[in-house]
Amino acid sequence: MNATSRQSAAFSKVSVNSQTVIPREVCEQLKLKPGDTLRFRLTDEGVLLDKAIEAGDPFAAFSEWTSEADERAFADL
Repeated sequence: MNATSRQSAAFSKVSVNSQTVIPREVCEQLKLKPGDTLRFRLTDEGVLLDKAIEAGDPFAAFSEWTSEADERAFADL
């Protein structure tokens, strides 16, 4: 993360059925609604969680370009 990135932590326990409640601040940050799909990306540093791109999105095939840096770089296009 760069110097202007905001970092915070949110916690949630996992149930015996591997279920968890997504913390409110995470739902707000990702603009989650009921029925949305989450994507878990495994990295060497841990796991990244983001909102999955809807299949109807014409750019859904380009998932390798969905990082925060990419979002900032292409925001004005």
